[in-house]
Amino acid sequence: MPNPLLLDSITLLATTPSGEDPASTFIRLLTVFLLAMWVGFEVITKVPQRLHTPLTSGSNAISGVTVVGALVVAGSLTSGFGSLFGLLAVFLAMINVAGGFVVTHRMLEMFNPKKK
Repeated sequence: MPNPLLLDSITLLATTPSGEDPASTFIRLLTVFLLAMWVGFEVITKVPQRLHTPLTSGSNAISGVTVVGALVVAGSLTSGFGSLFGLLAVFLAMINVAGGFVVTHRMLEMFNPKKK
């Protein structure tokens, strides 16, 4: 059975403040999304090339948290349509994690001396 405290937190985050119409909720969430994209782009472009491998490893760990979140949400949904999207979220997050580890491994191999 899912953790009720976690489900209450997800429900609290998903609900809109009283009196807020769906259009203003959409604008608020779109604004947060666009600001997060802009900040993420600015942060990533300022990273020196020598730090890209550790940064990739760190982002793989964050993607692992995304998988756990997708599992929690997929498990808490009761509708078939929502469960399908939850399964899709888990699948895409796992592709992201696996691909990130493959890329990190290939990048680290570049630093190993060549075998004769």
